[in-house]
Amino acid sequence: MADVTLTIDGVTVTVPEGATIMEAADKAGIHIPRLCYHPELSIAGACRVCIVEVEGMRNLPASCSYPVSEGMVVRSHSPEVLRLRRDIVELLVDNHPMDCNTCERDGNCELQRLANAMGIRERLFAGDRKRYAKDLTGPSIVRDPEKCILCGRCVRMCGEVQEVAALGQVNR
Repeated sequence: MADVTLTIDGVTVTVPEGATIMEAADKAGIHIPRLCYHPELSIAGACRVCIVEVEGMRNLPASCSYPVSEGMVVRSHSPEVLRLRRDIVELLVDNHPMDCNTCERDGNCELQRLANAMGIRERLFAGDRKRYAKDLTGPSIVRDPEKCILCGRCVRMCGEVQEVAALGQVNR
């Protein structure tokens, strides 16, 4: 397999053909924020937190799923990318329960950590939030749909790693 050389935030990196922008950035020591990505799971590109700017492209691709190409120039922290990434996280936070201080994941929550890193301290969008009861139907899975960000990581983990396929998404 051939190697591909590209530039990410001014850093030149060479990766195997077929690698994603996120994999190339990780190799170059450049952190691109992510929520739905997990190295042991298939790629979903659902959360869009890992968007980047690729020179010559009109749209901002998800770096976790977009393959690299020879000579590609990527900006992962341009003003537009940072603004849009922050908007995405703000929308996720605004539709999330306001119980961080009492949540069992407080201090160990990827969404909370990402929001704090982006300086998101308050909810900007008023209005109705989704309201769902906890799913306690099974003895081994307790699911709180109000905390779901629709990334699909739990579904992929259940099917691909646990090989149980007990979870799925409906009416997304």
